[in-house]
Amino acid sequence: MSLKQFKRPESVLVVVYTLTGQVLLLRRADDPSFWQSVTGSLEWGENPRQAAERELSEETGLTAVKTLQDLNVINRYPILPRWRARYAADVQENSEHAFVCALAAPTPITLNPREHAEYAWFPFVEAAEKVTSWTNREIILRIKTNRE
Repeated sequence: MSLKQFKRPESVLVVVYTLTGQVLLLRRADDPSFWQSVTGSLEWGENPRQAAERELSEETGLTAVKTLQDLNVINRYPILPRWRARYAADVQENSEHAFVCALAAPTPITLNPREHAEYAWFPFVEAAEKVTSWTNREIILRIKTNRE
């Protein structure tokens, strides 16, 4: 049995923000209370940067590769029971690579309607309060702190 039939337990988080102090958040189509930055799993044979570029394009239509920066931060967290069947039986944790993408100002976004129902730009603190994931919150606050 090949591991490639299972989802790879490695993902990317891409926090898109503007130099004017706003963070892009996407509201999931399958859960109206779940706001997040760009996220997604690495495909087999793909490196984290390639996945970040692909997910950024798929989820927002943005191709801002020049401003995409790898933070060299990897967060690990347990895979929720509702998603566990997508992974090999012995997989318990996901490793998430953090990236940021700085834009000059808010820009129109092209959503993938299968994944997200809405997008909005929020100030850093409000964005950090709105996201569901602790890893997402941590990176948003890190960017805010580094800008001060």
